[in-house]
Amino acid sequence: MAEQLLDSVKSKYAAVAESSLSSDDAGVKAVAEAFGYTAEELTSIPAEANMGLSCGNPTATAHIRAGEVVVDLGSGGGLDVFLASKQVGPTGRAIGIDMTPAMIDRARANAKSGGYTNVEFHLSTIDKIPLPDASVDCVISNCVLNLAPDKPAVFREIARVLKPGGRLAVSDIALKRELPEAIAKSVAAYVGCIAGAIRFDDYRSGLLAAGFEHIEIVDSGADLNAYAKVENQSGCCSPAMDGADNTNAINPLQVVETSCCSSTPADSSLHDQLKRLLATYDVNATAASVKIYAIKPSTTAARSCCGPTCCS
Repeated sequence: MAEQLLDSVKSKYAAVAESSLSSDDAGVKAVAEAFGYTAEELTSIPAEANMGLSCGNPTATAHIRAGEVVVDLGSGGGLDVFLASKQVGPTGRAIGIDMTPAMIDRARANAKSGGYTNVEFHLSTIDKIPLPDASVDCVISNCVLNLAPDKPAVFREIARVLKPGGRLAVSDIALKRELPEAIAKSVAAYVGCIAGAIRFDDYRSGLLAAGFEHIEIVDSGADLNAYAKVENQSGCCSPAMDGADNTNAINPLQVVETSCCSSTPADSSLHDQLKRLLATYDVNATAASVKIYAIKPSTTAARSCCGPTCCS
């Protein structure tokens, strides 16, 4: 089941990576701004790095310092890697990890076009980060940890690569209460970052079990319906129709398993599925965009806090 989910995620995100979505699209830019990116940040990086997939802005709250090594889990087109690279400066490194080859290709192309010299991208799942033990100062992520089938393994990997006193600062989606069964078992809802999310308490206990301390999980209050701002993404591989005669209403939780792409490719079906899901289900009542902070234990008292009220 986990392998099937990962294959579905790769397929949908590959379609996004191969699309023309970018900050040049008003809807894509609006999604990013709704989740905390400023217009100045978006214009400071390649437009193709943003594809409207965020649920927060981790670089705004990670307190990244010059000279640090920062790793972005699920780096996509490089949006947060490029923002972090400016903060770590020429003496630091910003590293992206993504399991989708098309995303890695897009990120590397963006890095080349933008002239970035302190960034690198690795093809890997985030439960097997290809970096040495205790080699990273800060781990960030943006709406990706909810997609990992084995979250405890991801939490352990984050703890492994962080230096003592290193910090986790991610944006993600967490559940306020259990999802209805139809949503929880939907592959489309999983790929759309909803069905794979876990409850606030489970997030906290998972990080504690991995050895983290000073854990803070803060509801950002962002409207998850912002994803519907990305317009006109229907078409190739969009959700199937209920009923053999295609006369019934579209089921937003059903996924076409075979290719339906025509000679006129659509940008992506992922946003289309998200829009249909949001149109039929009040996701804000059950889920929330959250900011998550945690510290790997250290004897260095000066780095024992990294929430929004300290960590300077």
